[in-house]
Amino acid sequence: MIMNEEQMLADLGDQAFDKGKENIANAQYFTGKSYVNNLASTPTRVTNVVFEPGSINDWHIHHGMSQILLVTGGTGWYQEWGKKPQKLKKGDVVTAVDGVKHWHGASKDSYFAHIAISEANPDGWTEWLEKVVDYDELN
Repeated sequence: MIMNEEQMLADLGDQAFDKGKENIANAQYFTGKSYVNNLASTPTRVTNVVFEPGSINDWHIHHGMSQILLVTGGTGWYQEWGKKPQKLKKGDVVTAVDGVKHWHGASKDSYFAHIAISEANPDGWTEWLEKVVDYDELN
């Protein structure tokens, strides 16, 4: 999908941070495009992430670190393995606990933005897993 600035503004409203650059480094772990703007890296990693409509990441697990997602605009989804998906909107906060398999991303018809906060643990890493297969049922 081509970035539509007008739709992005309508979905996300006035954002405090720039959307950043296309997330090419992790593109293989996403369905659709996302953008990242690294705001801080030590002692805590803080990143603004913007998902185009329909863009989600694959199932993944954070090892050695938890991640807090502060939703800043649009509508999206968060799901932990074995649990029902949660619809997210501006103002929602989600904690992806260390070792918990999960995914998150935009709804099919809206841009989605969140601030991701995680410990800058040199031993922490993300294990990328399979694609989400039941996403179409959510939208």
